[in-house]
This record gives sequence, C-alpha cells and structure tokens, in this order.
Amino acid sequence: MRFQHPKIIMRNVLYISLCFSFLVTSSRAVADLIASPEPDWPQWRGPRRDGISDEKGLLSSWPPEGPKLIWKIDGLGKGWSSPIIVGERLYITGDAGDDLVIFAFDLDGHIQWKVKNGRAWKGSYPGARACGAYSDGRLYHMNAHGRTVCLNAVSGEELWAVDILERFEADNITWALSECLLVDGSRLIVTPGGPKALMAALDKRSGRTVWTTEPLGDDQTSHCSPILFRFAGRRIIASCSSAHGFGADADTGELLWTVPLKNPYGTNVSTPIYGSDCIYYVTPYAENGRAYRLHTEGRGIRVEHLWTHPLDTVTGSGVLVDGTLFSAGYSRPKHWFGVDWQTGRTKYELKDLTTGAAIYADGRLYCLDERGTVALLRPEPDGLKIEGQFRLSAKRLRDAWAHPVLLDGRLYLRYHDTLWCYDVKEPVAKLGRSTILR
Repeated sequence: MRFQHPKIIMRNVLYISLCFSFLVTSSRAVADLIASPEPDWPQWRGPRRDGISDEKGLLSSWPPEGPKLIWKIDGLGKGWSSPIIVGERLYITGDAGDDLVIFAFDLDGHIQWKVKNGRAWKGSYPGARACGAYSDGRLYHMNAHGRTVCLNAVSGEELWAVDILERFEADNITWALSECLLVDGSRLIVTPGGPKALMAALDKRSGRTVWTTEPLGDDQTSHCSPILFRFAGRRIIASCSSAHGFGADADTGELLWTVPLKNPYGTNVSTPIYGSDCIYYVTPYAENGRAYRLHTEGRGIRVEHLWTHPLDTVTGSGVLVDGTLFSAGYSRPKHWFGVDWQTGRTKYELKDLTTGAAIYADGRLYCLDERGTVALLRPEPDGLKIEGQFRLSAKRLRDAWAHPVLLDGRLYLRYHDTLWCYDVKEPVAKLGRSTILR
C-alpha cells in the first residue's frame, strides 16, 4: 500500500467534506421543491417548475450557426406557450383563427391530433398564453377566458370542462388569464381571483371544487403560475395575485402569508422562486425583485423581508442554481444578472442579451431573449461566458417570450407560429465511457 503523508490525508478528507457540503447545499433547493411524478417535461418549466433540467452530456459550446436543427413545425398560430413533453408525445397550444387549439405531435414533429379549447384571445396582445399540464394519461389546460379542460392525452377527447371565472364569479383581466395549471396529486390548482376564491383546488377527475382559498380583498388573479414545495412539514403552493405574492397550504387551501406586490397595471407574471427557506417574488414598476425568509410561528408561517434587487422581470422568471439567481430585467436594467441568493448582491451582469427567459442544464444556461437571440451561457466566478449564440429568425422580433424546453438532448424553442427542435447533445464519440454507460 502506498504511504500518504498525514497532511495529504487530512487535505483529502477536508476536500471530500467540502464537496459533500456543497452538494447538500446546492441540492437542497431542488429537494424542497415537489416534482411531478410524471416523467420527462410534463408541466410549465419542467418537473419541479424551476426551469432546471438534470440532463448531462450536452454540448459545451455551439458552432457559429448554432446547434443542428432536427425539425421545425409551422402552423401553430399565435401564442407564447411552451411545449410539454411526456413519453412519445409533445403538446403545445396556439390561437388559430377564432379558436384556442391544443396540438399533439410525436417526437418527429408529426401531428397526432388537435382539438379546440374555446375561443382565441382577440384582445390586447392576441395569442395563446398557457401551456398544458400532464397527469395520469390526461392533459389539462386553461384558455385565456378561464375555460379549463381535461383531455384524454392519447386521443384528445374532452373529458370535462369548467369555466373558472363563471364558477367563482371572477372577471377576466386586461391581458387575459395566463396561468399554467399545477396538478397536485388528485387535485388541479387554479387561481380565479374572484370574490369566492383567490385560489381553488379542483378534483382532477371530475372538475368539482375540493377547497378554496379566501379572497384577498378586491385582488384579481394575475398572469402568474404557481410552484409547489415543502417547508416545516407542510406542502405549500406559492403564487401571485394582482397585488400580492402569497403562500397557501396545498392540502387545505388555507392562506399562510401575503406580501405586497402591486404595480399600476396589476400584472404579476413571473413564477415565484423558492430555495433554502426563502421565497422570491418580482413585479415591475414597483417593488421589483424581493426575497423573503420563511419562519415557523406557532401553527402559522411568518415571512421576513431579506433584500430587494432592481430586477423588474416580467415574462422571464428566473433560475436558481448553486446559490445564484439568474434572471433578466425588463425595462430599466434590461439585461441579465447573477444575484447572490442570500444577500441580493449583484455578482455579475451580462449586457449582450436583452430581457428573456432561461433554463439550466449540465452547467449551462439556455437563454432566449425577446429579440429572438438564443444563447448558451456558462456561469463562471466572475461572470457569464457566452459559449454560442444564434438568431431564431431573420425577422426583427420584439416578443419572443416563450420559455425554452430541454429534454433528451433536444432544445425546443417557440416563436408564435413555429416550433424549432435542435440537437444539443454531445456526440457519443466525445463522451467518456462512464457517461455512455450511464
């Protein structure tokens, strides 16, 4: 046996301990979020609704023209919804003519079925808003007018439908309902924001009401989509109304906390972000980005304001990775930031891209900015390094707001009528033996 000096042994032990500590800390935020039991990318922003993929073996950089295009689909209509993918099916929505249409494709881009879910949105910013959610062989979707539908995911057959605005006596909002539905076990979560319920749980098999969350004064709903996580032994849903960020008990609907989140337009769009017992909400033109620490207080939960950052994100939300929040501003700081999750300190900025959305996988951020620039970013200690970028369209774009999706080495990007599918997997010849075997 080879002799090692005691100092070397101690150094190795310390290194292993630090690595283990880092892994525990960095994975805690992911562990606290409650993932869908379904495989693949079954809902808004992925399995945990956090914009993070666990995939490995992806390209570390892109050629100047971008990664290889596998296929593209045209004819989806107007809309900003992202696809969801389960098994051999991809589901996406679009406003085509007078109708909201839900499309099902196979993974080669061939149409399997399409069905209508009520009327298209013809008001300000016309187009489909929300993506679907998959659970137990069924597909759930809410259109811009509140029509919430349950479909057989194989055939597209409608199994039930509920008008949540009518049921809860709520009004539609200026830029229409945009909530990407959350399935929690046997329940489907909706946020009507009316005088009868801020939030409600429906039985996912029948559509009947299971519980409701008390209204927040005259708050309406907004464009936010909720997250689900564990804290202090409770399962909690966090989302936003037109004037508040809030948390509710996922099993009873009990309102647990509210924080101010009001701007002149009543528009809270970005999904909240949770990690390390902290919740982050963002609204433009007012409070901007705010982090709160959660504390237990008797049977309740108290929130403590930690920090505020000038981020004024609208459609992009953000991604929390290893203690850094990656997100882009909207109007004033209209570029990308890395923000320390515990202090709110700006660690670095990237001004090469404008506001947009990102997902994270295999040590890289996959960004789509609103002008249609797609970029691969590598976080480094002193900044974000661009490892490749290309234009999604030769046209001048200003509203490329759909969030990227990444699954099985394929990057899916949507701009209104078109969905592109790119190969971002590292060629097998370049992968190590352990990666191939895994």
